[in-house]
Amino acid sequence: MSLSDQELIQQFQQVVGADHVITASADLEPYLIDWRKRYRGQAIAAIRPASTEEVSKIVKICAAHHIAMVPQGGNTGMCGGATPNPEGCQIVISLQRMNRVRAVDTSNQTITVEAGVVLQTLQEEAAKANRYFPLSLGAEGSCMIGGNLSTNAGGTSVLRYGNARELCLGLEVVLPNGEILNSLRGLRKDNTGYDLRDLFIGAEGSLGIITAAVMKLFPIPVAQWTALVATPSAEGAVELLNRFQAGASAQLTGFEMMSDESLALLKHYYPALASPLAGPNPYEVLVEISDYESSEHAMQLMESILEGALESGCASDAIIASNIAQARKFWDMREHVPLAQADDGQNIKHDVSLPISAIPAFVTTCNKMLREKYPNIRIINYGHLGDGNLHYNVAGPSSAETEHFFTTYSKEIQALVYAEVEKLNGSISAEHGVGQQKVDYLEGHRGSAAYQLMRAVKQALDPHNLMNPGKVIAL
Repeated sequence: MSLSDQELIQQFQQVVGADHVITASADLEPYLIDWRKRYRGQAIAAIRPASTEEVSKIVKICAAHHIAMVPQGGNTGMCGGATPNPEGCQIVISLQRMNRVRAVDTSNQTITVEAGVVLQTLQEEAAKANRYFPLSLGAEGSCMIGGNLSTNAGGTSVLRYGNARELCLGLEVVLPNGEILNSLRGLRKDNTGYDLRDLFIGAEGSLGIITAAVMKLFPIPVAQWTALVATPSAEGAVELLNRFQAGASAQLTGFEMMSDESLALLKHYYPALASPLAGPNPYEVLVEISDYESSEHAMQLMESILEGALESGCASDAIIASNIAQARKFWDMREHVPLAQADDGQNIKHDVSLPISAIPAFVTTCNKMLREKYPNIRIINYGHLGDGNLHYNVAGPSSAETEHFFTTYSKEIQALVYAEVEKLNGSISAEHGVGQQKVDYLEGHRGSAAYQLMRAVKQALDPHNLMNPGKVIAL
């Protein structure tokens, strides 16, 4: 039996209460548009459940009446993965109210949280227990752990601690038929058949709704030292990385690269965060060492590696943060580059991953190719060099031209950049996911065999295509 929208809303209200079924246009608006304002849709309603059981009941109603669902957390995604379609026939299921910390187990070094827990809150809860949670990214004050897992978020500490996938031990998931999969075991070894957890991490809500997770915790490092280092080229930055990896090994927890154009854009919009190094420099690198021995040991290690780098020429200048405030400012520089891009207007984003050894060739080739074809463009190239992830973004010649440039050239520039990524055996999505932005590229990138396997998984778990349709896999 087909229900009217009003009848559906009444059923949802019986589950979560009238106050948590949002239908008024003004109240619904934040759930319909992504934070970059690139994707906008419509929805029957946004529903805000407070428990896994309520999510299950909502999903069962939707499954019974073939209503498509769009899971949404902090809505900070980059690829439109949490935005409903324009037809207004879907509902948004917001996990905002599911924000409880269920358990902290310091002996097991784990924390169990609901999907709506903000990443920064998780970090703070870990600190209260004298533990460290390493996932860190620019949106950590508003992104939520369910979204972090659904996109397999990376951030600035992947080099040492891994992506969200490596930090997760167990999940609770509401499946497309409303059944609850409970795998919140917190085990580091569990070799009992298929690892179902990994199906849902990185699936962007297309296979089910993550409602809770067991995440790893770590001891708090005794000391962290941060340095800002100028380097003459991408090759120099890779050599600098090699030196730190050889000298610091697992103590190297962060290695971020920013190009001169990235730093110029940052200085324009956030002058207080201008680089303290004399410049301009082709690239500046943010390096962090964490130590479990002593502050003195970490400092001596940092100074020794930098001394060798300066002598070799792969570094031309460096400043080691003298206190926590200065270290925080260095990290604010890196984290405000994407905010400066947002202030500047639309830009053509590429979240690519490459073998680290291939990064200099990629940058040289793409820079030359794009500048020859599109004179005066700005290439805002920055990212997590330590794990091979570049945010290689292209903007028009000025902020006044960004909208026209994006609309006119976005697809052809993406095609050029992605073709170079393919030549070098890279990935077109390192940490932002596929969403709706890269759906059309996925089969060509992954190959027919892998794509058909992914389609088979989607069809097996979600045969009616009700979970975030139009994202990741096109059925």
